[in-house]
Amino acid sequence: MGRSIRLRPNVTVALVLICVGLLVAACTSSVGAAKSTTSSSVAASRILSGGTASWAEVVGSPPNYIFPFDNCGQLPQSITQLQDFMYRPLYWFGGPEEGVAPTFNPTLSLAKPPTYSGRTVTVDMKPYKWSDGETVTAQDLLFWMNMFKVEKTDFCAYVPGYIPDNVVNVTVNSPSQLTFTLNGTYSSEWFTYNQLGLLIPMPLAWDVTSTTAHPGSGGCAEASYKSVTVDSKGNPQSTSAKACAAVFDFLSKQSGYDPAHPSASSNAIDTFATNPLWQVVDGPWHLSSFDPSGKAVFVQNKAYSGSVKPRLSKFVELPFTTAAAEFNALLAGQINVGYIPFNNLTAAAPNDTAAGSNNPQLSGKYILNPEYFWGFNFFLVNFNSTGDNGNAGKIFRQLYFRQALQSLVDQPLIIKGIYKNYASPTYGPVPLVPQTSDISQFERTNPYPYSLTKARNLLSSHGWKVVPGGISTCTDPSKCGQGIPAGAQLSFTLQYASGLPALTEEMTTETAAWAEAGIKVNVSSATYNTISGNTVACTGGGSCAWQIENSGGGWTYAPGSFPTGEQLTLSGAVSNKQSYSSSTNDRLVRLTNTRSALSNLYAYENYQAVQLPVIYQPNIDPSLTEISKNLAGVIPQNPLSSITPEFWYFVKQ
Repeated sequence: MGRSIRLRPNVTVALVLICVGLLVAACTSSVGAAKSTTSSSVAASRILSGGTASWAEVVGSPPNYIFPFDNCGQLPQSITQLQDFMYRPLYWFGGPEEGVAPTFNPTLSLAKPPTYSGRTVTVDMKPYKWSDGETVTAQDLLFWMNMFKVEKTDFCAYVPGYIPDNVVNVTVNSPSQLTFTLNGTYSSEWFTYNQLGLLIPMPLAWDVTSTTAHPGSGGCAEASYKSVTVDSKGNPQSTSAKACAAVFDFLSKQSGYDPAHPSASSNAIDTFATNPLWQVVDGPWHLSSFDPSGKAVFVQNKAYSGSVKPRLSKFVELPFTTAAAEFNALLAGQINVGYIPFNNLTAAAPNDTAAGSNNPQLSGKYILNPEYFWGFNFFLVNFNSTGDNGNAGKIFRQLYFRQALQSLVDQPLIIKGIYKNYASPTYGPVPLVPQTSDISQFERTNPYPYSLTKARNLLSSHGWKVVPGGISTCTDPSKCGQGIPAGAQLSFTLQYASGLPALTEEMTTETAAWAEAGIKVNVSSATYNTISGNTVACTGGGSCAWQIENSGGGWTYAPGSFPTGEQLTLSGAVSNKQSYSSSTNDRLVRLTNTRSALSNLYAYENYQAVQLPVIYQPNIDPSLTEISKNLAGVIPQNPLSSITPEFWYFVKQ
């Protein structure tokens, strides 16, 4: 996950034919989506320059972290709602030029496609500038790698054994070129998409440990990669490594996060728009104003080097605590780009690849365009939970119990009744819609169709006295599973994202079904921020009470759009918050990283479809985007959840 893992509260799989070859020139789409209104299709006399476009943030999840080296304790939405506009990653995927395909975007990338030769990878930077006049150089990318080497466990996308662990050396050949020397050979497609796609050059202005320090005085940016050394536990050893740690601590605190005191409050968020650190940008926008509620105002970065310059004068993000409040703002015409809640839809979609008729209250002002994302949907069960009198994690580790839980998620019923066909089933980790070559034949067929009989039989045959409408108890510990005592109960807590009526209805439906098998699940709701903060991996003993968490959307493969599982399910991965661990899964995942044959991808996804490292739920196909009719350039929308308002512009009606 490059900038950060994106757990999404209302998103979907991308309706694309993903191109399996590395950096292919084109990708054909199976989506019958609305066509983009671009400058080539709009008469020049109708195109307007300037103006302010407003966009609704994800309900209940305002951005709260500006430093683009994201810790899992910080809100993942900060990437797409704050950082992406200002601090561009080395490689960009998806975007208007790519249609709805999550493929390499050469126009928006800061570097040319990488060159592979055995164990070396060479990257050539494009001639971009920072807003302070400095050139975006290979040294800026080495700055990131040096910090990554020291602070890898503080980066949400880190996976033990992977970048930076698999990088033996990074050599700056010239201001515009550097070479990575790896510890082995990898699939070039996977390494480009899921390793290099994580990296973000950082300006020399950030290599400091105080607000008055001279750029580069921190001692991290210009150190050689090999001089940055850490011990087996990741503690900095060399002078340059300690310098990188000090710079990281300073930048993190300036962004509102103290690594030494993760739960401590901070007022740094109040300074996001005034702190000179964050005004040094290489993206098309910089932050003009920001308040703690999440309202953000961006203006043009006049020094932006990219080929697509913003036409808008300002881009404004508006926060909302509930879907109802956001819908009311749409009704009042206060948002140019927003989202219609599922409960406000007045017509069902004809199928999961097309939009139905728009709500008549909005159709005069807005175009309804489903925003398809490349990912899959699920909720997490904590394999190490100490809840339920110490038994929750032990129970969740039993495959038969996860199978019973999954067998009571009636996906067809939920898709039709709640989401009005704006959703597709989730049977495994690779998006089911569209049916591309990335999806195995096995994963296209539901291994766990809804069956109350099967769920009850799974429990009773494993030592549980099933009490429909009550709480089932373990009566035969020899069958219930390792460590589960007699008298243990199937009684759990589930927290889900608030402010989304359709998700509340889904939780009501699922808990009622589980109750019929004597699985008592007490639900509560909390903000997306709260759920993100609560859902942390439990390691090393002690109390870890969270049991089941549902953000409402699951996972988007961004950055890292090759649909492999190292970030979410590999043992020890920072984003493996549920603490799932399987040696077989680890082996299968690693095969997808080193060998590009589709058979390896199929073996991995088939295993996860059966083993249930997460509990799959319907993939809410689109964020149902409402776009002002006088705003062009929004469509097609990026399937990786990034938005690019530099492409937007107003037109005369």
